[in-house]
Amino acid sequence: MHTLWKGSISFGLVNIPVKMHAATESQEFQFHYLHNKCQQRIRYLKKCPHCEEEVGSADLVKGYEYEKDRYVILSEEELSAFEQPKSRAIDILDFINLEEIDPIYYQKSYYLAPEDIAQKAYRLLYQAMENSGKVALARITLRSKQHLACLRVFEQGLVLETMHYPSEIRHLDAVWDRVFPTEAELQMAVQLIENLAHPFEPAKYRDEVKEQLAEMIENKVAGETVKVSAAPVKGKVLDLMDALRASLAQTEEQRGKPEASARAEAGDNSVHGDTTDSVGQTGEQPPKSTLTPRKRTARKAKGA
Repeated sequence: MHTLWKGSISFGLVNIPVKMHAATESQEFQFHYLHNKCQQRIRYLKKCPHCEEEVGSADLVKGYEYEKDRYVILSEEELSAFEQPKSRAIDILDFINLEEIDPIYYQKSYYLAPEDIAQKAYRLLYQAMENSGKVALARITLRSKQHLACLRVFEQGLVLETMHYPSEIRHLDAVWDRVFPTEAELQMAVQLIENLAHPFEPAKYRDEVKEQLAEMIENKVAGETVKVSAAPVKGKVLDLMDALRASLAQTEEQRGKPEASARAEAGDNSVHGDTTDSVGQTGEQPPKSTLTPRKRTARKAKGA
């Protein structure tokens, strides 16, 4: 993985050199605007609407809009005075319980890997945090900006989560807190939640819309005609109690079915004794491709 930052974890007199790697990546498709006539990508110009002329980077200054169309200009020298000095330390401030942090505070995840000389110290901190059940609140400077962060155990190592400060969290103006459901509605809603409760299995959740979009793009790259289905029609809005009863009945029916029946509904041929498909392969479905949309489309275009 690409190293984004090098520094050290610092707490007490302990100093553990580490490398930071991005823990997540965007899987969104990136689209560009093209000129329909020639299919060339559009270039965006910086243009002053008052002077009606294109403006170069050397002619730009930074301004803060304190009133509508009124700005105070801040020079680069003035702004640089507020930049945080470059720091290579993850300074641990406190150790706390993970459940005390609401997920709304989290921003982005980064893996921390030890430098070769610090593997034992890194492993010691990992095991001590795992045994204590605590996470660390820390301070880190990234790109001249100071961040609050949470350092916690994940899989076989440590992950750092940059966090929002409390002042950055918006609060709800709740007007529905004066609306009270009936006891029957509440009991049925709780029962529905219990019927739908399952252990967390990340692998079973997929971005189905992205998969369908990837398939459509691959087909278009290969020169195939694509038919777009109409958007599904929304169903009738039911009374709350009717909807709860229908949902409970549906989940109770699903829970009451034997395993073989459930597999049959999912299309598992082995339930019917058929262990091969039409070309003599085993009945198991092949795993979905793990290639990114860009690589998949490039590969299909090459083979077309």
